[in-house]
Amino acid sequence: MEGEPAQPPNSSWPPSQNGSNAKATLAANLTFSSYYQHSSPVAAMFIVAYVLIFLLCMVGNALVCFIVLTNRHMRTVTNMFILNLAVSDLLVGIFCMPTTLVDNLITGWPFDNATCKMSGLVQGMSVSASVFTLVAIAVERFRCIVHPFREKLTLRKALVTIAVIWALALLIMCPSAITLTVTREEHHFMVDAHNRSYPLYSCWEAWPEKGMRRVYTTVLFSHIYLAPLALIVLMYARIARKLCKASGPARAGGEAAAPEGRPGARRRARVVHMLVMVALVFTLSWLPLWALLLLIDYGQLSEPQLHLVTVYAFPFAHWLAFFNSSANPIIYGYFNENFRRGFQAAFRARLCPPQWASPREAYSERPGGLLRAPVSMEVQPSDSGLPSESGRSSGTPRPGRLPLRGGRVAHHGLAQAGERPGCPHLPLTIPAWDI
Repeated sequence: MEGEPAQPPNSSWPPSQNGSNAKATLAANLTFSSYYQHSSPVAAMFIVAYVLIFLLCMVGNALVCFIVLTNRHMRTVTNMFILNLAVSDLLVGIFCMPTTLVDNLITGWPFDNATCKMSGLVQGMSVSASVFTLVAIAVERFRCIVHPFREKLTLRKALVTIAVIWALALLIMCPSAITLTVTREEHHFMVDAHNRSYPLYSCWEAWPEKGMRRVYTTVLFSHIYLAPLALIVLMYARIARKLCKASGPARAGGEAAAPEGRPGARRRARVVHMLVMVALVFTLSWLPLWALLLLIDYGQLSEPQLHLVTVYAFPFAHWLAFFNSSANPIIYGYFNENFRRGFQAAFRARLCPPQWASPREAYSERPGGLLRAPVSMEVQPSDSGLPSESGRSSGTPRPGRLPLRGGRVAHHGLAQAGERPGCPHLPLTIPAWDI
């Protein structure tokens, strides 16, 4: 909330009082701070760092949403939860990163009261929804792997779970949204490079009693950080134990058991590795910010220590927490081949648009659909270990149906017409979208 200068540039300030003693007393009670908290090089470093994670967050999470929503084979229960994570990360990037950057560069709060409430509410809801979603993913993987014969979670139930997650996130952050307010700091002003003064505003939680803020911070820390992550660690420990036990009989069963047992176990292990990494990055990214919040409430810091923590420690802790929103798509692309293929296909479609028919035109999902032109197909076995849908080992595949749902189908005969200068032909692949 950047206002007009507190006094006209050419007038005497502070305003004259009844006598020189009153003027001296008023001047002694005033506090002046620099309008910008950092020097130009430090501010430039913060701006570059925040812009980098903002771009990564927007592009990466938008691609995750696009891949899951536009490919029906990606609409699994786990991927619905990953989609929810991407949506919460996008909200953090849109509503929290820009305002937090400006707030960390300028002394005081430069926006209005509505932005104060919205930024705090969205950030709190996003982190709550993220950690609750990570718990839901751990429970879903636990049920599938440790108790495979129990009833599976359906897509409808997964969507209901996501709705409950956001309702709980809103409920737990309501006290913060209600108490967040913008107030003017009495006898405290900001001074810019031209020696003009501005009133200082702060966005803070105005609790009726100081002890209530401590209680609320402790409740948040225990309910949306400590307890959920302890539950996640317990779930993944049981999953790892189960996978280790399952790999033993496969090795002892000889060559006959290897083709069916090992690929499926490896695939499940890769998915678990990806999800464990997501949970681990979340834990490490948000730990410094939670530590600083607890330090502010319980540390009894002196004024110089509080200034040092506010000016330097909090911007880095916020950046690290926001980095988690940018890192998740990178983790998906590194650990999961399905997302990696989706990212590659999205960039390839942008950089090298094909001149021939689109995949939707080339393949009909309807039974008996016809290919536009005769092509030869080379089926390569995938690492998913899934058998072919038809029991045939050779012969021409049925039009409109793929021989392997999880296999790669390389298409030859379309490359010559579709190649462009600088865009070497990569065979089309139909990936195993299921994780």
